[in-house]
Amino acid sequence: MKKIFALVMSVVLMLGMTACSKPATAQTGESDKAEVTQTDKKDQLYIEVSALGNLDYFYDHKMGMEKAGEELGVRTEYVGPAEYDMNAMVSAFEQAIAKKPNGIVVVGFEPSLDAIVNKAIDAGIPVVTVDADLPTSKRLAFVGTGNINAGRMGGEKMAEMIGQTGKVAIMTKPGQSNLEERVQGYQEAFSKYPGIEVVQIADTQSDPVVAAQAAASLLQKYPDLAGIACVEGAGGAGAATAVKEAGLSGKVKVIAMDRGNEVIQAIEEGTISATVAQQTALMPYYATQILYNLNNSKVQITTDNAAAGVLGIPAAVDTGVVIVDKDNAKYFKR
Repeated sequence: MKKIFALVMSVVLMLGMTACSKPATAQTGESDKAEVTQTDKKDQLYIEVSALGNLDYFYDHKMGMEKAGEELGVRTEYVGPAEYDMNAMVSAFEQAIAKKPNGIVVVGFEPSLDAIVNKAIDAGIPVVTVDADLPTSKRLAFVGTGNINAGRMGGEKMAEMIGQTGKVAIMTKPGQSNLEERVQGYQEAFSKYPGIEVVQIADTQSDPVVAAQAAASLLQKYPDLAGIACVEGAGGAGAATAVKEAGLSGKVKVIAMDRGNEVIQAIEEGTISATVAQQTALMPYYATQILYNLNNSKVQITTDNAAAGVLGIPAAVDTGVVIVDKDNAKYFKR
């Protein structure tokens, strides 16, 4: 009997030791896994490819990428030409693909970028467009301003400033989807006011000097012009220069786009009446988070996302706009 009791006790003790040892092993394994995951995240690279990097508007893009990298604990880069050069941008995109990053953020300036976006996707690199979309490409999501609504807001502000009547010109860079949507928004807003006439849509070529020349021509051609609405960054600065040189500051209402320091200064001086400011830094910031979540935080929308064709990320994020005038301009200085 004593022998049986001793044998039972031995088995119990052995089972107890085994049971105690299992949680320790599991705990160590989870810790190791967490440590490896953390190391992997530090090695992850997310790249934004853009153009027009010389414009201070894209300072906010760079800031958004930097902030996302800091908060997520990953590496981020901003690459691309200083000018509007699509060939150079495609070349920068090729170089980004060669680095095999965990994701690419790209400003979809024009459909000519579809092919390079598709090349990245086919190579297994997820791509999210920002600011301007490439809906005919294989990109996974778009993060940016709801551009039609941005135009509508600018149009309503212009209508208010000119007393809902008068001749208005719109300044843009033709052929860019986001800008065309803003123009559409302005036109929709103005269509509510029979007294407002859009007399011309002028080309700025996204160049402040060209924009100033275009605005000067508008002022000469339409001496009774009531307002100039600009839907891209260079237009506001150019229009302000032309209006100031013509001695028409305050008389011809100018609505700019975005929040360059020269635009804010012109608002304070009264040359520009208002601007439609995008929350630009949020675009690459949220785009990088989407790509990061795609790689690291799978949300099970279905029992098998991959088989169901579900990515588990938002298809579009509207970062919104703010109307800036003399009342709040000081808060938007960089």
